[in-house]
Amino acid sequence: MRSEPRSANRGPLTIAIMLANIMQGLDTTIANVALPHIRGSLSASLDQISWVLTSYIVAAAIMMPLTGWLAARFGIKIVFVLSVAGFTLTSALCGSAVSLTELVLWRTLQGVCGAGLVPLTQAVLLQINPPERHGQAMAVFGIGTILGPICGPVLGGWLTYDYNWRWVFYINLPFGVVATLGMLIFGHDSRHAHREPFDFLGFVTLSFAIGALQLLLDRGELKDWFGSTEIWVEAVVCGVGFYLFVVHTATATDRSFLNRDLLKNVNFVVGTVLMFMVGLIMNATLALLPTMLQDLMAYPVLTTGLVTAPRGIGSMMAMFVVARLINRMDNRLIIFIGLLLTAVSMWQMTEFSLAMGMEPIIVSGLVQGFGLGCTFVPLNTIALSNLPRHILTQGTALRSLMRNLGGSIGIAVLEALLTQNTQIVHSRLVEQLRPDNPLARAPYLAAPYSLTAPSGIAALNGEVTRQAAMIAYLDNFALLMVISIASAALLLLIRPSQPAASAPAMDGGPRSRRPAGAD
Repeated sequence: MRSEPRSANRGPLTIAIMLANIMQGLDTTIANVALPHIRGSLSASLDQISWVLTSYIVAAAIMMPLTGWLAARFGIKIVFVLSVAGFTLTSALCGSAVSLTELVLWRTLQGVCGAGLVPLTQAVLLQINPPERHGQAMAVFGIGTILGPICGPVLGGWLTYDYNWRWVFYINLPFGVVATLGMLIFGHDSRHAHREPFDFLGFVTLSFAIGALQLLLDRGELKDWFGSTEIWVEAVVCGVGFYLFVVHTATATDRSFLNRDLLKNVNFVVGTVLMFMVGLIMNATLALLPTMLQDLMAYPVLTTGLVTAPRGIGSMMAMFVVARLINRMDNRLIIFIGLLLTAVSMWQMTEFSLAMGMEPIIVSGLVQGFGLGCTFVPLNTIALSNLPRHILTQGTALRSLMRNLGGSIGIAVLEALLTQNTQIVHSRLVEQLRPDNPLARAPYLAAPYSLTAPSGIAALNGEVTRQAAMIAYLDNFALLMVISIASAALLLLIRPSQPAASAPAMDGGPRSRRPAGAD
């Protein structure tokens, strides 16, 4: 039976949950540019201030897999409202922190509360829209998911420099209040008749594994990777945790924290692996490009944000285009075109130089944003549309976790390669800078560079380091191009998807033969 209130409430409810999604996305990047100011304000060392980011990432990673079980147990509306309200409150507490200990504590709780916002937003959008509208719903979700991280650095830079670092947290308050009220007023409770018992052993082993992995990735570069005892401990805990989790999941006879039905769905598994790759490419590029522009080309932080913003514009354009095509074209073809465009953009970025203007950055950003936008919507539709109602929220949580892990692993690996390749190229360039090389003497080697004066040697070393770093960045962009092309091969494993006969219902009522959620 058609539910008119639900149909009438779809618009306001979508706005409310998308505000929460954007708010959470902003917070993943908005604090990064404010770290130097936070460090000075709270008198923290470089090692200490990294915990402002690490605490949030680790807490969110540990709690994200728990989202599905909590939503099934207590209902999506209750979990969503508590998550948004908690995230908003802890944001205010972060902004008012007077010591580093306070800030890290509130950031940890903020990560706990924010972990479920993205998967719950995705689950709600799928549940309040009938199967034939899932493509459009995922386009809306994708805009919010991509918009937040891309706008974060620009907004964070503006708030920090024109106001105060505390406003990077206070900015969440209006978003959080509106999202909480919107869900309270327009949301519908949903509790599944099928409730999974809580698997404590599975949760603990997975939490230790993910937490240790995130700590290893986040602190590896700072601690010189496996030259540090801390990194070795985290690696061992991660390996043992994942091993115990896999063995327990495979052998548990009565219950498992990870529902094994998810692993039986080929489209979900392949789509999740592809989402891992998309997260790796997107987040690694977002991490590499701003540092390249600021460190090597002396771009101010606001200018950096503005020239990288077209990537978000390209993604939004793609979302609107794909929303119209997703029910008319094979989704695998759309994803292939998206990965191909992403590879083309990475090839364009391998042509970057220290003497270039802004145009190559803007053009490649638009192309990459459009390409990634083409992959995001059909990947979500293919992977999630056929999942049964009782595991849908767990599926969205697992996909969000894998996208985040892809980003974390990609950033850690590429930044390590960046450091290593910079050193290698620097040593090769220095080999040519010797007195018997005619090109290392005047008039080819002009002031302020010199092989005899200390100031000239310092200036020359700085320029060599700059050139070496640029080559290392280009090598990373080339690697991302190869990953984009290789990821397309996984499309051969995806089966053409058809909407599930019983899509999820937001009101939690009994299943019927009509597609639930068809308002």
